[in-house]
Amino acid sequence: MTNPLKDLGTAYETEYFHRKEKELIAKMKSKLEFEKSKNLAIKCPKCDGTLVESDFENIKIDVCDKCSGVWLDAGELTQIVDHEEKDAGWFGKLFT
Repeated sequence: MTNPLKDLGTAYETEYFHRKEKELIAKMKSKLEFEKSKNLAIKCPKCDGTLVESDFENIKIDVCDKCSGVWLDAGELTQIVDHEEKDAGWFGKLFT
């Protein structure tokens, strides 16, 4: 003969630990995602600072937060030169 009160207590206990495990798994997943995003930060080749994406006249460039060095991705220099040629700025004149 089974004890219904004991079965109910076991069911509640099982449900409680199941809920706590789900909460713990969710916390661990969010921590892993945070660590992944932190590791994706690009390091400055010069001083090992962190490169922060900045906007220069609608062109995304990378600027170091320590040494203020500017780093360009593929095609960004061409975009800047094309933009400067239209405005006849000093940078565009340098390469023409």
